[in-house]
Amino acid sequence: MASVLFDNPGPKAIVRHRILAVVTILIVGALLAFVVVRLAESGQFTAEKWRLFTFPLVHERILGALGSTLTAFGIAAVLSLVLGFLLAIGRLSSRRWISTPCLLFTELFRAIPVLILMMIVYYGLPPLGVTWVTPLIAVVTGLTLYNGSVFAEIFRAGVEALPHGQAEAAYALGMSKGQVMRSILLPQAFRAMLPITLSQLVVVLKDTALGFIVTFQELLFLAKFYGGQLDYGSPIIPSTIVTGVIYIGLCLLLAGIAKIVEIRTRADWVSRARRKGPVLPAPSEVSAGA
Repeated sequence: MASVLFDNPGPKAIVRHRILAVVTILIVGALLAFVVVRLAESGQFTAEKWRLFTFPLVHERILGALGSTLTAFGIAAVLSLVLGFLLAIGRLSSRRWISTPCLLFTELFRAIPVLILMMIVYYGLPPLGVTWVTPLIAVVTGLTLYNGSVFAEIFRAGVEALPHGQAEAAYALGMSKGQVMRSILLPQAFRAMLPITLSQLVVVLKDTALGFIVTFQELLFLAKFYGGQLDYGSPIIPSTIVTGVIYIGLCLLLAGIAKIVEIRTRADWVSRARRKGPVLPAPSEVSAGA
């Protein structure tokens, strides 16, 4: 039986794929073993370098930095989604005086790196008389402007990827553009955009680490601080490992939540389809062939 994009591999191809998988695992394992051995030989796993992370006060500060990271992520995620939705609606507007500024705004802030946006807000606004800028505000503003522009493109592409016949049929029935968008296009586009939207939220979470440049005391800022403690042998590698494990855990948690939401959304779509009878296919299946 053939799949959607290519024929199922034959016996020789299956053996070849398995050999490549084993070789890849061996190469990756060898690289990891080399790194671990080199770290051990350089004394990065000695008790002296890890003793700093056994103190309760250090644990409290790590939890505080984790709270700061999650605070910046939560605020930036909400504001980015709202900004992205508004920009996407503006981009889809038939009025040029609305769509053109939204287009320029989106392209401008998508082209500027997040780090530069943070530095502009934190170091550039105070000389202009803006005295209320804090590291948290700088981080949230930079993340919101950049990721809001990215979300705008995600939302716009999700709506425009839907079959145009649905909107045309709705217009033929006398529905306004707002009604078509709210009742027909957005509900379907939401399901299609959900995986990539949640993936972009993972990027927002990781980009909070750039806040250490503007003295925002999140996890990476704390890792740099503890890594430079000479009294404990400058444990930069242990500090990096601890911080990296926390970031990996947060990203895996967010990815797990995204997977659960995707599964539940797909299940809801299928259950409604069974109750109502034949309906349009789910957005994720629109592009799939028979």
